Amino acid sequence: MYQYSDHDHALVRARVEEFRDQTRRHLAGQLNEDDFRPLRLMNGLYIQRLGPMLRIAIPYGTLSSTQLRALSEVARRYDRGLGHFTTRQNMQLHHLELADVPEVLADLAEVEMHAMQTSGNCIRNVTSDQLAGIAADEVDDPRPWCELIRQWGTLHPEFIYLPRKFKIAVSGARYDRAAVQVHDIGLRLVEGSGHDARFEVWVGGGLGRTPVIAERLRHDLPGREVLPYLEAILRIYNRFGRRDNKNKARIKILVRQLGVARFRELVEAEYATMARDHLLITESRYAEVARHFRRPAVATTAADEAELQATAEGDEAFANWLRWNTERQRQTGVRAVTVCLKHGDRQPGDISSDEMDVVAELADHAGQGEIRSTHHQNLVLPDIPASRLYAVWQTLARLGLAHPVVGTVADTICCPGWKYCNLANAESIPVALAVQEQLEDLDYLHDLGEVRLNISGCMNACGHHHVGHIGILGVEKRGEPWYQIQVGGSSAGEVSLGKVLGPSVAQDQVAPVVASLMERYVALREGEERFIDTVRRVGLAPFKEVLHAAA
Repeated sequence: MYQYSDHDHALVRARVEEFRDQTRRHLAGQLNEDDFRPLRLMNGLYIQRLGPMLRIAIPYGTLSSTQLRALSEVARRYDRGLGHFTTRQNMQLHHLELADVPEVLADLAEVEMHAMQTSGNCIRNVTSDQLAGIAADEVDDPRPWCELIRQWGTLHPEFIYLPRKFKIAVSGARYDRAAVQVHDIGLRLVEGSGHDARFEVWVGGGLGRTPVIAERLRHDLPGREVLPYLEAILRIYNRFGRRDNKNKARIKILVRQLGVARFRELVEAEYATMARDHLLITESRYAEVARHFRRPAVATTAADEAELQATAEGDEAFANWLRWNTERQRQTGVRAVTVCLKHGDRQPGDISSDEMDVVAELADHAGQGEIRSTHHQNLVLPDIPASRLYAVWQTLARLGLAHPVVGTVADTICCPGWKYCNLANAESIPVALAVQEQLEDLDYLHDLGEVRLNISGCMNACGHHHVGHIGILGVEKRGEPWYQIQVGGSSAGEVSLGKVLGPSVAQDQVAPVVASLMERYVALREGEERFIDTVRRVGLAPFKEVLHAAA
């Protein structure tokens, strides 16, 4: 993974001291809340129901074991020993004291972490595929490109006050796991490798109040031109994006209003006339960054794999975990292990400090000291050799982190909802837990196969409900929380937005309705057909009947 240069260290530490002084002046009454608000947002600090919440950047979802231990320690020392992983691969601390935040940032700076640009109207944390660099279907590792984009976009003087927040995702796989088509800009590496990579460029996607699937702007962008082309897009957005209406300020609105053809004309004209030689990525510059992402050699033998299969045949619980919570990597004899943060009374995405320490230990002793955060609010341990998988499973199982439900309807994406967020209209966490309780039979879950369930507590869609196979949106009716059910969304492969089935339902009806939708799916599916494929084949009508029967 990328290691900070002296310049990086100096920049982050200077930013910490700057914010320390701003916080001191605010607490002393020298900066009022209106003046302090944009300053704290530039440093990832929100004020929520329970107090300050800090969003910590995890660029393209890659962490070292040292960094995870540091997150564990700041959560233990300054919070309640609890961290929350988000759908954008970041981590949030929800129970901080304002006076402690500069100390948290100082501690994180020592392990090359920060919270810059995790909020505010700027280029947010660049995200990618949690299997980047190891996926069997990968064209090439997208993370060097993510890092080049991160360096370009961090504190970019022209784009620090955009009309609205701006999110970029990069995928290097044939099957998109980075959801590039629901980002402001999405890049898909479609051919070539190293400095010779070539990209599709997607623009104008996003969820929230106005969900939109991105339009393809370029089919074949040379990798060396990625940064100047991104700069051209951002310049057009900065120039023409609306600043008079927050709800119409995202680039997706601008692309829809202009039409993608006209937007493309503006971008290409800007690109043709702008000074861009200094932004072109040279082969030496790419190589300098890419060397940080070389895959380690992992010693494995055919006998290790044979022994693994024999062990699985004799232990059903281990076999289930191996099937659902591990992925074969491109490298022979090793797997990526998903640490499941969805079980019991755990809020999806939550992990304790003690658990973080154990995961970091596993990364060191069973893997290569690396951890990934995922869009589905889990963690991934890459590079686990076959000979160590059983021991890893045993350790995770003791912690309740090995529940074999990854990719099933029980692997719920869920925003913090009413419990924490000032914007939420409804609870999210109790709904997710009720669904998990309703559908707890593992044999049944495994028979259902891949079903993505996403829950948001408001229209801001932090739970990405629009692209869940089943999406649940909390709404308010006469001061009470109700829930709108959508079906047919997907953020991976063939991207689609879910459609509302009918009237919203009361909170205690959500889990039974989801269970009934699963029963209808079982009755309708053909062979091993996935839920989303059944919905696309038969349409919404049979599933609307389920909702109307429950109303």
